[in-house]
Amino acid sequence: MASAPSSTTSSAPGAPSRVHLPDTARELVKILVAGPFGVGKTTLIDSVSEIVPLHTEERLTEASTQVDDLEGVRDKSTTTVAIDFGRISLAGGIVLYLFGTPGQERFRSLWEDIAYGALGALVLVDSRRIDASFDVLGLVEETGLPYAVAFNAFPDAPSHHTDEQLRAALDLEPGTPMVHCDARDANSSIDALLTLVQHLIDRDPSESR
Repeated sequence: MASAPSSTTSSAPGAPSRVHLPDTARELVKILVAGPFGVGKTTLIDSVSEIVPLHTEERLTEASTQVDDLEGVRDKSTTTVAIDFGRISLAGGIVLYLFGTPGQERFRSLWEDIAYGALGALVLVDSRRIDASFDVLGLVEETGLPYAVAFNAFPDAPSHHTDEQLRAALDLEPGTPMVHCDARDANSSIDALLTLVQHLIDRDPSESR
């Protein structure tokens, strides 16, 4: 899917400056950015947010190694302990409020509160550790939220799996969108979010303008 222009007006990449909603805003949509520990949720929100993102991160400690699986993310030094929050305005007056959710099982009790009022979820997956995504996918499905899956690019991720194999590994329904993205790249991240937005519109055409 081609990237749609956002109304982000940062003076430089990585330095969001907009605070107030644009005058063209017509549809305000709450979206969850979900996924397991270390999959890139914070990075994706950072890459697209037109406001300075809100982060609730703490440094990983020796105590957390007993509960956080660092397999595949040994270089990670911090973790989200509540939410990440960002905002992006898309063409057509759609404004997405992005809520990044903690990926660890011990934060499960926060899920219901964070998910309240959301219209859908973008679930990030790391193809190096697909099984780490099962719990998060289960939570999303329990809430009944429509969702799209985005495989985040990592330098050492295996490249020999076909999309059919990846869908089968996650046991995705045929109608669940699945894309590939690079959470570090704004255009790639926007494409993934647009895939979810289109999925929401297709499920309920009456909401489409």
